[in-house]
Amino acid sequence: MDNQDFRQRRVRLGDLLVQAGLIDDVQLERALLEQKRTGSKLGRTVVELGFVEEQRLLKALSEQLDIPFVELKHYRFDSQLTQSLPEAVARRFRVIVLSRHADGLLVGMTDPLNLYALDEIERLLRQRVYPAVVLESDLLAALDRIYRRSSEIASLAGQLHERLEESNFDFGGMSLDNQDAPVVRLLQTLFEDAVQMKASDIHIEPDEKVLRLRQRIDGVLNEQLIKETRIASALVMRLKILAGLDISEKRLPQDGRFNIRVKGRNLDVRVSTMPVQFGESVVLRLLDQSAGVFSLDGTGMPMDMLARFRTLLQRPHGLVLVTGPTGSGKTTTLYAGLSELNSPEKKIITVEDPVEYRLPRISQVQVNTKIDLSFARVLRAALRQDPDIVLVGEIRDQETAEIALRAALTGHLVLSTLHTNDAVTSPMRLIDMGAEPFLVANSLNAVLAQRLVRRVCENCRVVHQPDPRELLWLEAIHGAPLAERRFTRGSGCHLCNNTGYLGRIGVYELLEINAAMAAALRRNDAQAFIDAAHAQPHYRPLAAVALDYALTGVTSVEEVFRVSASLGDLES
Repeated sequence: MDNQDFRQRRVRLGDLLVQAGLIDDVQLERALLEQKRTGSKLGRTVVELGFVEEQRLLKALSEQLDIPFVELKHYRFDSQLTQSLPEAVARRFRVIVLSRHADGLLVGMTDPLNLYALDEIERLLRQRVYPAVVLESDLLAALDRIYRRSSEIASLAGQLHERLEESNFDFGGMSLDNQDAPVVRLLQTLFEDAVQMKASDIHIEPDEKVLRLRQRIDGVLNEQLIKETRIASALVMRLKILAGLDISEKRLPQDGRFNIRVKGRNLDVRVSTMPVQFGESVVLRLLDQSAGVFSLDGTGMPMDMLARFRTLLQRPHGLVLVTGPTGSGKTTTLYAGLSELNSPEKKIITVEDPVEYRLPRISQVQVNTKIDLSFARVLRAALRQDPDIVLVGEIRDQETAEIALRAALTGHLVLSTLHTNDAVTSPMRLIDMGAEPFLVANSLNAVLAQRLVRRVCENCRVVHQPDPRELLWLEAIHGAPLAERRFTRGSGCHLCNNTGYLGRIGVYELLEINAAMAAALRRNDAQAFIDAAHAQPHYRPLAAVALDYALTGVTSVEEVFRVSASLGDLES
């Protein structure tokens, strides 16, 4: 049956499913009753009832109607062609334009039997359309990637600029309850776009001639330029009001937070403002409270390392450090560990700046420097609250380091973070802060260093050959020739927003302190400590772990260098 045939005569999905042998008459009758009760489509109903898997149903539909079944996960879209159909129509009819056909367009549909949708699409595109069958989950994900809100953001920015032009004063603080105000709709669209793209941060940066709106996606900033610079002050004022900040103070940095619900998700937004040359720069850190706290199993840590890390967390006392740069996932790892330790038998207190995720049964305290509520002061008070486990958000100074180390020495399990490049340099960093070497040696159990590397996009993965200098450096890490090994990189496509990467994975190194390392720390002998660390059988440096991912095609050589190499490393 060709495309023209099934349009000319009414084809019923239930009859097709029975004819294909996917369901029997009894199951069809039950599905029709359930469909009548819920009002959903028959195809969705038979899948939800468990009579047939969605992919099997669609493939059978493809065969019965003699139309193609298209896997969208690995499909290369022409964004200009795809966006020729308005987003509202694409989402309403669950349809996406795929490619040009001999005398029209091929469109992916979740319900190719919807003749009204086919006619409406033909009317809008003014071309003959030919249906293909696609998975609904893949189609919705593709629509989210392709129909970015960039044009909508630019349009709303223009509307807000016009409103500001009409008046001599700023509308940023006006109509706070008016959800149709341009500034409200612009911010709402910004947040929706960020959630859609899984961004971790939004940057609002005023420049002399443009306003830069940037989103951090998979650790890298993506930029959109807005020519209406005057709207920056309205955006900043609105955000300050939401975060409870002083709207009249534009000379000093301010920090605040607020909660917002976007696309069914509860976001905790941390706001940081800073005066710059052409106004105020704002950075919004987005924390998705709906996602809940990750488990240690979800961190991506290798199984043998995960087992050793869990053993460390079960020790009754000692200090466990998690280190890495900002945005490397340290807090996520610690919260995952805390969620496993959280039980009625254990008293857990956290000292944080700020509290990022709310956990039941755990006493969480936020430091406040304005009233001299510092890490050290809260930590002293926390130790008088009879805790079993204490989490210190970050060790920043000598006082906090010494209190944490002494607490670990006197029967408490202490978890904390430190800003260092790797695990090996972390104990010496504590000593550099002014902590006594014997305290570090006797209290520190282990250091977990971590980074996040970007995954190569599977849709546009191509073979990549490193240049001779890069290959030499990789061989030095690996300890064996790599000339015959294959590496990959992403060429860029719609799926990865033309970056070549899609998603991230954790890279970890775990250093457990043994007797030889502790002795070197007591002597404050950095070189002896490094030698003892590298001699430990379980220890593998970050660079080697990242290279393992590159050798298996998970990440690229570029990411290995970004995680662990400096210019000096390459030159040597």
